[in-house]
Amino acid sequence: MGAISIRNVIKRYGSGPKANAVIHGVNAEIADGEFIVIVGPSGCGKSTLLRMVAGLEEVSGGEIAISGRVVNDVEPSERDIAMVFQNYALYPHMSVFDNMAYGLKISKVPLAEITKRVDKAAKILELGPYLQRKPRELSGGQRQRVAMGRAIVRQPQVFLFDEPLSNLDAKLRAQTRLEIQKLHAELGVTSLFVTHDQVEAMTLAQRMIVMNAGRMEQVGTPEEVYHRPATTFVASFIGSPPMNLIKGVADGSRFTVGTQTQQQTLALPVAAPRSGELILGLRPEHATLGLDGSSGHGGRIGWPMKVEALEMLGAERLVYGQLGPGLFTVRIDATLTPPRPGDSVTVQMQPEHLHWYDATSTQRV
Repeated sequence: MGAISIRNVIKRYGSGPKANAVIHGVNAEIADGEFIVIVGPSGCGKSTLLRMVAGLEEVSGGEIAISGRVVNDVEPSERDIAMVFQNYALYPHMSVFDNMAYGLKISKVPLAEITKRVDKAAKILELGPYLQRKPRELSGGQRQRVAMGRAIVRQPQVFLFDEPLSNLDAKLRAQTRLEIQKLHAELGVTSLFVTHDQVEAMTLAQRMIVMNAGRMEQVGTPEEVYHRPATTFVASFIGSPPMNLIKGVADGSRFTVGTQTQQQTLALPVAAPRSGELILGLRPEHATLGLDGSSGHGGRIGWPMKVEALEMLGAERLVYGQLGPGLFTVRIDATLTPPRPGDSVTVQMQPEHLHWYDATSTQRV
């Protein structure tokens, strides 16, 4: 029950040579009861993919199957799915109870069963005291819970969430994320959750699909995607601040960056995986700062960097500086004495934290 199979799915708008392809052969297997987050920047095709699973968009090529049944030509109402939208989509003239019960009434479910399901959902979502209120009398977080309650009472095989937290403030988003986690743990229903927010993706997903320009860049657990990004796009999109990426030419334990007029050769703690043009990646938290001219603690390699700016973020600081042709970021503990803009420091790292990518394909080496 509830397993979703997405097989070489393509979406085009228009026909003939002027057709605009927005989804390019997406493949994914989602197990029954799994919570999958589809994450990517605006316009990458994540909501379009979700709407094809829901039946709100036609599939131009490939197949989508739910519980082993191909649903390409099946009406949304017959797919046994429930969708939670960004804008809540509540009926303003109906009470919370009637909003949650409306779909069941249309399906002619007996009143006793409707009341039982709504009461159970209201208990899960802590909506009991609000069942007789109208949506205008509720906060944004409460309205979103009503929208989730309306989906829960349907008892579907699949939940589809289309950026449901986008209209909430930061505190409510964090609170609602926890509610969604608890909801999935209690109900165990297969869920597809679309977001452009990497924090939502990392905290909610059992596995995540990272999309870019209508293609899947990587599928994996949040830990896999964060610690071993498959491409430079994933490396720069997942993580805040993003991974530092430096393009250059590797030659053994040397890495030359910059242009001929402004070249800099960086010593590597271990030899690069191959010689030639590569992109080197290092996350800000995997770098440390040493004094100018030092080789680092324990003889660790140090790259010279001139500090340009600092940001205080509570428990940590971000140090920005010029390293090679571009800006480089280092995350340090806020309890450490920070450098000042204009200071010369060395960036130090451990070899296991270096990432290497092909300069042409941007794929992980």
